[in-house]
Amino acid sequence: MRAFRKVAAPNRRYPIGQRCYTMLYQPKATCLPLGTRNRSRASQSLYRAISWTPKKRPDEHQPIDQLQDEATKAAILEKVMKGRQPTDLMLRCTILDAGGNVKTISGQFKKADLSSEHGLNPRDLRKIDSRVPNLVPTILVRKEAILINILHIRALVKSDAVILFDTYGSANSRLHSVFLYHLEHNLKSKGSGSPYEFRALESILLSVLSALEAEMVFIRNLVGGLLAELDDNIDHDRFKRLLHYSRRLTSFQNRASLVEEALEEVLRQDDDMNAMYLSDKKRGTIREFQDHEELEVLLESFTKQVEEIVNEAENIQSNVQSTQEIVELILDSNRNALLALDLQVSIVTMGVGTGALIGGLFGMNLTSHFEDHAYAFYFMSAVSAALALLVASVGLRKLAKIRRVGLSSSQNNKRAPKPWLPLPLRRRNTDGWS
Repeated sequence: MRAFRKVAAPNRRYPIGQRCYTMLYQPKATCLPLGTRNRSRASQSLYRAISWTPKKRPDEHQPIDQLQDEATKAAILEKVMKGRQPTDLMLRCTILDAGGNVKTISGQFKKADLSSEHGLNPRDLRKIDSRVPNLVPTILVRKEAILINILHIRALVKSDAVILFDTYGSANSRLHSVFLYHLEHNLKSKGSGSPYEFRALESILLSVLSALEAEMVFIRNLVGGLLAELDDNIDHDRFKRLLHYSRRLTSFQNRASLVEEALEEVLRQDDDMNAMYLSDKKRGTIREFQDHEELEVLLESFTKQVEEIVNEAENIQSNVQSTQEIVELILDSNRNALLALDLQVSIVTMGVGTGALIGGLFGMNLTSHFEDHAYAFYFMSAVSAALALLVASVGLRKLAKIRRVGLSSSQNNKRAPKPWLPLPLRRRNTDGWS
């Protein structure tokens, strides 16, 4: 039972007719009216339980797992916010001038300086920042530049310069080096007559297409070899590899589809395609609303090639799904065969048990008057064997009848009589005959 004592709180006046009690471990006094002493013990206990129950601290009984989850969430949020600093984030860029020469290699620039120099918004550079996860390819048309973010390429194309934003951790990769060499060569060759920005765009799309084709060939060889191995033998390791390759193929198919959608989105916008003529806009040349045939042909050619890659990926995916379905059917058939064998053994065991029943009856120590018969043993043995064969044969026949699979309904077991007329003359009126 809890102990209470009467206290006198200093510098505090209480109303007349109240007494102040406090718990020994509770620093705050609680005032009770005088009528409380005259109540029953049950009501007083209830009143004290409601009035003097100490409040629990919010973090006193918090589980350790919940604290760990909150710490993990805070760490992830801090990491994401560090990668999304508005203006202090430095970007590593490679700049090519109007002549196609490399002006700066992996130079460090602030996002604020790039935005003010090229007339961009900070949110535009957020899509290009390689440290921010970005899976959707985009082609953004601005007043003086074209922002491209497709697969491994993040670029800013202008009428007289190209700025390539290097991907952190892969600045010296072979793919980036090949793309940079081809971009330099294409920008320096002015014999085609295309504007500067279109030559840069063609090099970018060609690099994207080459990356998709290389990955498509690699996945096709992996999946084709694995499907050929599954034709010979089916085991657990090959199934795990097939699952891994199927996921990889699905991811590649999604990325290729997103690239195709990005190109088609630009083709649907006539305003964006007119705004992509940066050289004419810089010279002040006014173009008509639908005068973008050169750019449209360029984008359509790459769109068709990406569409072919997507279709090939879909065909490989369908082959993988068909193989999985066939393998599942084979495994189901083997499992059914094992179950049928188990049932056959059980039926034969039941037949043998039925025949042994007769032997068990005669094995009892009772007088049956067959002991003195000369051929009683052979007769009862033949009867037992015949009964065992009869029960086993009937059970096996019933099992074979149940296992028989047909396309027709089980209710119509009788075959319909064949018509005596040939097929072209059936359901034909006699008036039409000549």
